[in-house]
Amino acid sequence: MDLILWRHADAEPGEPDMERKLTGKGTKQAARIAEWLEPRLPDRCRIIVSPARRAQQTALALTRKFKTKDEIAPDVPPQSVLEAAKWPDGHEPVLVVGHQPTLGRVAALLLANQDVEWSIPKGAIWWLSNRARSHGPQVALRVVIAPDFV
Repeated sequence: MDLILWRHADAEPGEPDMERKLTGKGTKQAARIAEWLEPRLPDRCRIIVSPARRAQQTALALTRKFKTKDEIAPDVPPQSVLEAAKWPDGHEPVLVVGHQPTLGRVAALLLANQDVEWSIPKGAIWWLSNRARSHGPQVALRVVIAPDFV
């Protein structure tokens, strides 16, 4: 199973937090990553997005349908994201558009088996794969890319 973690792009400061929208820079970041992702995402990729406005706007940069999930709203525990993605037993790739520090904690749990806050830059993706190996399951890091590298 592939799990792609996409942190929302640069957003304006302010309150209420759920209504913060992307800045001009954030809109460009989302467009760059979406352009890179579009030809690489499998057709059957399920896309789930936080209800926060900035995450919704980030996901709209893709030309694909997505579902909004409260389970990946700001400040949820990493396990909430993993359950929403059906990790590791899902049968399709999943793209999660969410927030820090949760996405960084998800990456740390899957790659290092530690609940620590790894940094994921605004607009960046981490693409992980769960692979069956003879000695048991293994999580592989396939891609890490930030908007300024595409």
